[in-house]
Amino acid sequence: MCIDDFVPADGGEWYGLLFDNPSLDLPPRLTWCFNFPFKDVSREDDSPLSLNVEWLPVPADSWRRLTGRHLTSAHFGEPAEASIYYYLHHRFDSLDLDLVEQRGRLLRAVATVSGDIDHLGIDPVRADAWLTFTGILVSLHDAVSPDAALARLGQFTDTNGLALEPDGSDAALRFIALPD
Repeated sequence: MCIDDFVPADGGEWYGLLFDNPSLDLPPRLTWCFNFPFKDVSREDDSPLSLNVEWLPVPADSWRRLTGRHLTSAHFGEPAEASIYYYLHHRFDSLDLDLVEQRGRLLRAVATVSGDIDHLGIDPVRADAWLTFTGILVSLHDAVSPDAALARLGQFTDTNGLALEPDGSDAALRFIALPD
């Protein structure tokens, strides 16, 4: 694997996750995930290749207004988790993310990860892509109905323009953007 294998591909996404876990004393928290795909890498077989940023808190009052934010995470899991997926997840210690521009559900994000914890052999890795908003997952122990989940989500972000995903298959309730 080399840096030349990181050829941007279409299909990136960003989404929110409102999550809690009382058994671990984790209070409800809204975090954001950003997935930057690259073209598959062919060796003996093909492997998807992507940069994934998860669990990143973004101070914003609405999912519609995330631009202008510059976010960092100095250590893996404190607070965000950044990894390169190539056959399996390869963790990176630090993250630098700029949310550059937003057009409705599209968000241009620029990410750089460094500190190759799992010895992938590429450091740093940079991604610059337009990502599509795929909704906000609500996974709260006490919000099992769509109405309760939407009300709780409203305590963390503007819910205007969001609706329960019909035929959702996730264990969590997913609220997606209504068509413009």
